Amino acid sequence: MIRHHFELRETIATILADEQSHIDAAVEGLIEARQVVERYIAGDPFFRSTFEPYTPESDDLVITRMAHASEKAGVGPMAAVAGAIAWSGIEAMYKAGAAYGVIDNGGDIALFSDHELLIGVHAGNSPFSDRVAFAVPPTAEILGICTSSATVGPSISFGTADSVTVFSHDVALADAWATAVCNEIRPDDTSVLLRINQEEVRGVFSIIGEWTSSYGILPPLVRAYVRKDLITAGRN
Repeated sequence: MIRHHFELRETIATILADEQSHIDAAVEGLIEARQVVERYIAGDPFFRSTFEPYTPESDDLVITRMAHASEKAGVGPMAAVAGAIAWSGIEAMYKAGAAYGVIDNGGDIALFSDHELLIGVHAGNSPFSDRVAFAVPPTAEILGICTSSATVGPSISFGTADSVTVFSHDVALADAWATAVCNEIRPDDTSVLLRINQEEVRGVFSIIGEWTSSYGILPPLVRAYVRKDLITAGRN
């Protein structure tokens, strides 16, 4: 397996593949998607700043995926940017003929695989952090596994959750819903989950301290030791 670290301004990703050509395809897809977003924001800066759903004047696939996801989850389109960019990269790997590919774009993961994968859960100071992982079965279809946190990382959050992980074959939607759920879920209020279309989102796993919430259909959660040096982050 090849592990490749990729950085382009705010996009910081880890790419996993079996062949260098598939890494190259992923990098090309990530760069192209990133450039599309930057070009659109240059002409429409409100797209970047709003926290509300927004209809852009664009028919570019990356932009429309972000907009559709934000509308369904009730958040701004930039809440789906990392997932949308990872989705473009993983599609490029798929089109290049890969049977296995993972792109972790700062905790927003897009993948497909011909074997089981363990996806670790990082949840700040929660006792569950780095001690459990999802045993994701083989999937020929692209799957998004996106995580949002109010206590870890630089992303803006209005909530208190240590982590909210969303599973969907729509990677941008997984990213947007991770943000939306993280903004609202509390141990005494999980009503935000009732707004989710279960035909579009497979499952949601939330952690706040010692409290957890499982919603929908999730892969098995197993005990694991998550190496912190493998968590995607910028280089010092």
